[in-house]
Amino acid sequence: EVQLVESGGGLVQPGGSLRLSCAASGFTFSRYAMSWVRQAPGKGLEWVSHINSGGDNTFYTDSVKGRFTISRDNAKNTLYLQMNGLKPEDTAVYYCNAQGLRSLYWGQGTQVTVSS
Repeated sequence: EVQLVESGGGLVQPGGSLRLSCAASGFTFSRYAMSWVRQAPGKGLEWVSHINSGGDNTFYTDSVKGRFTISRDNAKNTLYLQMNGLKPEDTAVYYCNAQGLRSLYWGQGTQVTVSS
């Protein structure tokens, strides 16, 4: 059974940091590109960041460049998102997804709330 399980969300003050994790199982993690996608309250899905299967190419949406860092540990089947300098507009449910040639898997999401 394919599973993507996000963790690490929570309530943080503006300017604070969180590290999200996405633990993968049930598929060959090292062969899949991975992304983080978020959904703010009342809004649609927004792509945040992407990393290729080898971990040597990363991409970010403009609003998080310089603040967020995506990484992966293929030995641990885990994807990460280090989020620094958090802003209230980063408040959202954060999802990880795995992209294969013929498949797309999603996690259940983890809530990030940035508020004083």
